[in-house]
Amino acid sequence: MKIEIRKVTPEDAQVIALLAQVTFREAFGHIWDAEVLKKYFLETFNTAKIRSSISKPNNVFWIAFADELPVGYAKLKIVSPYQKLTDKAPAQLQKIYVMNDFIGNKIGEQLQEVLFREVKNQNIKTLWLAVWDGNDKAIRFYEKHGFHKETKYHYDFESMSFDYEVMIKNF
Repeated sequence: MKIEIRKVTPEDAQVIALLAQVTFREAFGHIWDAEVLKKYFLETFNTAKIRSSISKPNNVFWIAFADELPVGYAKLKIVSPYQKLTDKAPAQLQKIYVMNDFIGNKIGEQLQEVLFREVKNQNIKTLWLAVWDGNDKAIRFYEKHGFHKETKYHYDFESMSFDYEVMIKNF
C-alpha cells in the first residue's frame, strides 16, 4: 500500500468534510444519539466551515492517501492557549482521524509525525490535545508517542455530555 501525506488546501474542503463525518461516525457513532450527531455534523463538519478553517493561517491540515484514496486527516492549531497549561502559547493537535479500514497501516502515526515536524519547525514548546476519556485506544496511542495526562475538561452538545482528558507533549 502506497501512503502519501500532503498539506491541505481550501480546494480539499469537500474531501476533508466528508472524511471528518465518516471517521467521526466510525469512532463515536455508537455513543452519540443519531439525530444529535446529524446536527453536530451540520454545525461542525460542513464544507463551508471546513474551508474557512483551512484558510486560517493559524490552522494546518494534512490529508493521507492510501493508494490514491483519501483515508485520513490531521489538524494542528498553531497557537491555541488553554488556561490550565503553564505555557501560554501552546499548539493544539485538534484532529487525527483515519478510516477504520485503514487503521493498522501506521497512517495515524505518519500523520502525527508530519504534525510533530511542523510543531518543531514553528519552535512550539508544548502541544496539547483533548481525547474522550472513554477512548482507551487513543489514550494509549498518545501515551506511546510521548503525551501525558495533564487535566480534564467537560463538553456538552445538545443532549450529549462528555468528559475529556487533556494530554500534553513537550518539545
